[in-house]
Amino acid sequence: MLPVDLPDALRDALLAPLVDHHCHGVRRDDLSRAQFELAITEGTAPAPPGTTHFDTPIGAAIRRWCAPVLDLEPHVAPAVYLARREELGAGEVNRRLLEAAGVVAFLVDTGLEEPSLLTAAEMGRHGGAAADEIVRIEQIEQDVAELASVAVDYMDSLGEELSSRASRAVGLKSIIAYRCGLDFDPARPSRGSVIAAANRRLSDPKGRLTDSILLRHLLWTAVDVARERGLPVQFHCGYGDPDLDLHRADPTQMTSFIRALQPMGVPVILLHCYPFHRQAAYLANVFPHVYVDVGLAMTYTAAGSATVMSELLELVPFHKQMFSSDCYAVAETCHLGALYYRRGLAKALMDRVTEGEWSVTDAARIAHMVGSGNARRVYRL
Repeated sequence: MLPVDLPDALRDALLAPLVDHHCHGVRRDDLSRAQFELAITEGTAPAPPGTTHFDTPIGAAIRRWCAPVLDLEPHVAPAVYLARREELGAGEVNRRLLEAAGVVAFLVDTGLEEPSLLTAAEMGRHGGAAADEIVRIEQIEQDVAELASVAVDYMDSLGEELSSRASRAVGLKSIIAYRCGLDFDPARPSRGSVIAAANRRLSDPKGRLTDSILLRHLLWTAVDVARERGLPVQFHCGYGDPDLDLHRADPTQMTSFIRALQPMGVPVILLHCYPFHRQAAYLANVFPHVYVDVGLAMTYTAAGSATVMSELLELVPFHKQMFSSDCYAVAETCHLGALYYRRGLAKALMDRVTEGEWSVTDAARIAHMVGSGNARRVYRL
């Protein structure tokens, strides 16, 4: 899995158990080929006629690295791989691939309330790891909106429910990038504007929240809860599904908001970030409370992931970077996220060691920090 010529100390550090600080549940049911192919793309449509989503970096990576975990030769045909997956069954496939990732703790975003997905506790059991919850604040808002009768109840219940859920979690997460972009007004909205917007919201409580006033109110309410409980707040940035306007998911768009949070001491964690990982590295470099990962970019760039990792390390402080797989739907995304994180970081570190920039001891220490130490500190694990 790792280059053969690594010094022992660095190899040991890279192979040490990881804290996956941001992931989702994987599916508990068996999948058809069509379902599986949709699960290995951030797109939402089947591949064009006569083509396949296996003809992608992640598709090639599954055939190379996941096949041996299922007792197959590397590079088997997609049909052979999927037949073996079906033969073993979802439970055994999930167990093998999650264990192969070498994760000691999963921090699971539970905002996707789908019965077909493993719960946080089940992710831990299948992967032989601990598991904790990351609360997605937009899902909490949805639950509150469907139960509230008047605007004041909505506002009060939102804070109470966020506080209650946060008491059982290790962090909060926002997908405001999807709802209105990261170029939102950073100011806390006035009470009057929130009441007016809440009245509009309660006229259609089952709809998706896109009102920028309520999204900002939700975010600032979450910040208050995070500050009170000493929790970090995660933000989706960069690469995602077609529901996202990518240019509005550049984390530098929220610089004013990040600056406003600095005196509060609330850690801000920028997830995924690609192709804005250099911008994210800048923010982590200049703001003491900002942390980054490259998350699902490792999985989806696959063989090209070492370049992304090296570019992040151009500027990011080593105590500000974390590992996440952002696995979702199929356990292959967890295994590959961990594998390409390790391979990408190994190459980036060894390039610097070979050039005499860093010692092997320094490189091993950085690998430990990024793989688990930083997450343990920030999430208070």
